[in-house]
Amino acid sequence: MKIAMFGTKSYDRESFDGANAQYGHELLYLEPRLTQTTAVLADGFPAACVFVNDRVAADVVGLLAKGGTKLIALRCAGFNNVDLAAVKAHGLTVARVPAYSPYAVAEHAIALLLTLNRKTHKAYNRVREGNFALEGLTGFDLHAKTVGVVGTGKIGVCVIRILKGFGCRVLAFDPFINPEAVASGAEFVPFDTLLAESDVITLHCPLTPQTRHLINEVALAKVKPGVMLLNTGRGALIDTPAVVKALKAGRIGHLGLDVYEEEEGVFFEDQSASGVKDDVLARLLTFPNVLITGHQAFLTREALRNIADTTLANVTRFEKVEVCPNRVTAG
Repeated sequence: MKIAMFGTKSYDRESFDGANAQYGHELLYLEPRLTQTTAVLADGFPAACVFVNDRVAADVVGLLAKGGTKLIALRCAGFNNVDLAAVKAHGLTVARVPAYSPYAVAEHAIALLLTLNRKTHKAYNRVREGNFALEGLTGFDLHAKTVGVVGTGKIGVCVIRILKGFGCRVLAFDPFINPEAVASGAEFVPFDTLLAESDVITLHCPLTPQTRHLINEVALAKVKPGVMLLNTGRGALIDTPAVVKALKAGRIGHLGLDVYEEEEGVFFEDQSASGVKDDVLARLLTFPNVLITGHQAFLTREALRNIADTTLANVTRFEKVEVCPNRVTAG
């Protein structure tokens, strides 16, 4: 099947070329993201493959359908960027990659935690300049600290296991109690309890209407002063202006982000020549206790291989009119 691959980078091409050896699809790699302007590039392609920051709104879905696209193949787990009602109205199918490597994202969250705490990024830059002074590099023992994990799916459970290895007390919040999380040592508590008692809060829940701006001004008023907040889920889980305000007030002591609410058109691109145009993101980057990575938590060889294989397997099942367990339907 012919697949228009939107927003691809070198690592995408490498992983999909390797996986496609066993599937034999015709892949057209496109650098632009999927938008209303670029949707025409998929004309004549039965499948369009998209990532987290591709725009699959109602108008784009209509253009894809008009051009002959029947399948939207997501090479990611989340589908909050897809208008599922429009997909249903136009008779298209959406398939996703529900689990590619929970270890990749979990380990990156812990990397953010350890870097912020022990300030290894600052120490690295100092030593490179011949500065071996230790002032300003004091961290804290992670052992015996209370860490709140919001969302206890596959990634959340991996995070819990890592944290228990450090000797942490782990609190968990999720509408559904995961027995695997309990077996891994987490204590399920109400959200307000998690906010009030956690030294570190890490977000691993999906973005839904219920979780949008879960961390807002009201929630931040309930946290421990100086709490560390980590988000490797979706940017809109936090109300960014409220977080900036909490950073200025010292309510948040450390902030680690791999996602950002307005990252579309910014993350995955080189902005070094033009500079960061987003005022809120630029403000975040001025704080010495903020660490931001550009949505790279998923970026491991294992995850890329699994993403490519599952995505192409989804396309093959669609082409053969087989039941696809990874199909996404409107609620």
